Amino acid sequence: MNDPIHTLVMEEITDPVELAKFRARREKFDGNWAWFEQHAPEIYRQHRGKCICVSGGELFVADTPEDVITLAKTAHPDDEGRFTRYIPVERVARIYAH
Repeated sequence: MNDPIHTLVMEEITDPVELAKFRARREKFDGNWAWFEQHAPEIYRQHRGKCICVSGGELFVADTPEDVITLAKTAHPDDEGRFTRYIPVERVARIYAH
């Protein structure tokens, strides 16, 4: 077989400017995640089968990841702590493993 060779490169970032950017992005993500956790039951109940994005402490909903990210970036272009998620149509138990 002609499987491509995959290379994994790990680097330690020590540049104070890059670390500050990461911390700011992480703070925004943490704020968006906290907002999501507070509203998760309502979000899951109302938006099954949709893609969601939380950005700027605000929920965006669309049919595709591309569309929901466009909505979020338009409203909050500076929020690099946004995240997306697909809300499954059916409510079932899921097992996640690596």
